[in-house]
Amino acid sequence: MQRSNRELWLAFIAIIVISAAYLLMVIMLDGIPRASDFFGHSIGILGFLLMLMTETLYSYRKRSRSARWGRMASWLNFHIFTGIVGPYMVLLHTSWKFNGLAGVVTLLTLVVVGSGFIGRYIYTAVPRTADGVEIETGQIERQIAAAEAEIQDWLRRQPEAARLFAALEVVPQVSGDALALIVARPLLDWRQRLAWLAAKRKLDGSVRTQFDQLEKLFRRQNLLRRQLASLAMARRMLALWHAVHIPIGMALFTAAFIHIGAAIYYATLLR
Repeated sequence: MQRSNRELWLAFIAIIVISAAYLLMVIMLDGIPRASDFFGHSIGILGFLLMLMTETLYSYRKRSRSARWGRMASWLNFHIFTGIVGPYMVLLHTSWKFNGLAGVVTLLTLVVVGSGFIGRYIYTAVPRTADGVEIETGQIERQIAAAEAEIQDWLRRQPEAARLFAALEVVPQVSGDALALIVARPLLDWRQRLAWLAAKRKLDGSVRTQFDQLEKLFRRQNLLRRQLASLAMARRMLALWHAVHIPIGMALFTAAFIHIGAAIYYATLLR
């Protein structure tokens, strides 16, 4: 199953709404809201709570044997959404001042967010079911065989099969080492789409509709072949990413809790 980008679009929309509210406060206050003001405190608290939810809820759902509420894919979407929106709100909370421990927290936040985007990219290279469960090699091979049988059956029923086969010869197939298939897959997809478009332009209108149907079948088959060829490498990269991402996340929240404790101490208890 190919993942959609719905959670990224929702995060983008949320950022636009939050930015609009922030700009409204800038206009009303005739300046950037201070971190110690009501708005600055509020957006910082909400952002931190979202980050805390990012760090805990998805991990708990994934590791808990008793938890069955919600699909893993939905929880991952929520994890990505809060992992983008929360840090953005915390960034606005800083009033664009990055001195001392607050600057360390901001830097770690940016590193964790950037690492999260890398992790999502690697994650999407591993084939999964709609529930987010990894698909094993044998299952992928069976899906490839089923896709091949579907293509051959479809072509046997088409009067223009020979012309369609001839057009397919210009389309590049899955090739390259496993690392290249993972890192450069947007480029590979782009090249293949251009090749499909060039092949389609050589056909007349009566065959193009059939070619569009054939393209969908072949794109599905090529995706499965690419995932099979790069599966072992993708799993190793994901394991390495976890080994780096989790300690950085722990360092971030350790620094964040110290920052919060210091802010409460100096802003409240010393008054």
